[in-house]
Amino acid sequence: MHLPDYLVLGGYFALVLFIGARLKDRIKSGEDFFLSGRSLPSWITGISYMAANLGSLELMGFVANGAKYGMFTNQLYWIGSVPAMIFAGLVMTPFFYRNKVKSVPEYLRLRYDEKTRTLNAAGFAVLTILTSGINLYGLAIVFKVLFNWPINVSVFVAAGTVLLYVTWGGLRATIFNEVIQFFLIAIGLFPLSILAFRAVGGRAGLAARLPQQMLHTWLPVFHPAGTPYGGGLFSVIVPLGFVVSFAYWSTDFLVMQRAFAARDLEAAQKTPLIAAFAKALFPVFTVVPGLAALIIMPELIKGNYNLTLPLMLMRFYPAGLLGLGITALVASFMSGMAGNVTAFNTVWTYDLYQTYIAPGKSDRHYLHVGRLTTVIGVALSIGTAYFALHFENMFDYWALLSSIFIATSFATFFLGVFTKWVTSRGAFYGMLAGFATAIAHYVLYTQGIIHYGSVMEMDFFDGTWGFCANAAVAMLMSLTGQRKADHDLQGLVFWLREKTRLEVKGWRPATLAIAVAVLTITLNVIFR
Repeated sequence: MHLPDYLVLGGYFALVLFIGARLKDRIKSGEDFFLSGRSLPSWITGISYMAANLGSLELMGFVANGAKYGMFTNQLYWIGSVPAMIFAGLVMTPFFYRNKVKSVPEYLRLRYDEKTRTLNAAGFAVLTILTSGINLYGLAIVFKVLFNWPINVSVFVAAGTVLLYVTWGGLRATIFNEVIQFFLIAIGLFPLSILAFRAVGGRAGLAARLPQQMLHTWLPVFHPAGTPYGGGLFSVIVPLGFVVSFAYWSTDFLVMQRAFAARDLEAAQKTPLIAAFAKALFPVFTVVPGLAALIIMPELIKGNYNLTLPLMLMRFYPAGLLGLGITALVASFMSGMAGNVTAFNTVWTYDLYQTYIAPGKSDRHYLHVGRLTTVIGVALSIGTAYFALHFENMFDYWALLSSIFIATSFATFFLGVFTKWVTSRGAFYGMLAGFATAIAHYVLYTQGIIHYGSVMEMDFFDGTWGFCANAAVAMLMSLTGQRKADHDLQGLVFWLREKTRLEVKGWRPATLAIAVAVLTITLNVIFR
């Protein structure tokens, strides 16, 4: 790092704090702070929807996956993201937006009851704090490698910056910074893919120096024996392609909060669909550098794939450009952490605090609580950052947590949307059974009682077992007991939804969905 690099990095920190400070006076109500006043256009919320996922998990974690699993990592985008984002835009978003819920768990209160909502909100709050720490840990790794900064210093610098701009500007500041961060990440990391690809001799160079199983998206699935992933077709289509991905992209409030901030239903529906285009093309920023690193520096990344991206930046980027690349990494960490913190303060304030601790208070009171919760959330994130130290790949850590808390509870949402007869009692005990099953499954894996081809495959099945246990118990217990009448489920169930035609400006959501589906299928064929 030289003076131009430090100037770029310092300028980024100044910019995000400036945005937070400028937006401070625009926060007049709780809806302004938690949902940006439901006023943003779809292109902003769409980019933010994608950027909220661009934390250290996406960049360092997926580059690490590229080095560890090869082009199979494309499955996490083309099978594990895009179909679920289409489902989120066309199916799930209208249920949330039309009912004007402030959080995803609030839908469960309307569809089932308060205790089911509380159980989901509590699990989600734990998830956001644990995953927020991943981003602090990722930043600490980068600063340790580049500047030899102690991990503690890096953690507190990043946490302090996020604390200031989220406390000042709420979700609006977070979303505006995420839009800037998205373009900064694209500009800062695209040259690395080009330089690394050329350095190894292009596609021919990769093919000559890497095993074939590392160079295909579908070959490791059809012939899993001996591959780094080790799982077959079923694990990709069902656990990843349906349970894990649909759960994350349509019920994880971290990303869905961006759709809630849209100015109308059309913009809300387009939010995940716009993000899906970027998601389909993003392997160029992650998989390519990961594959190249296997040839260029295998001895440096073996055993700790998290170091792949910062080491590649140091290898290829000159002064000035290195600062831009490092700033892109820092931006991803800040984006991921801020997204988790804003989701946490909303769920805590509306789903837990307002319900059980201080109901019936003024809007101003809940605004102050939201700001205080931001401080608490950042403090807790600092503590959880150190848990991530025990994982050689940050994606494995996140995938485990997401499987337990998101994929498992997806059964409750899925049954709520597509059935009229599942009861509140069934939903609550089904979710409890799902959590218990997913945790027990992981314990059995760690004890060597059950086996999988890789940690990633285990994560996919962990969420699937939790999902199945949740659904089975919920349906079984719903065979008896009081069911809600149809008039109480209007707008909450797919078969009782409001069928109104959108007044569309520009492309219809269905048209966007078809276009991104065609793009994704084409990419699968080319890189099969």
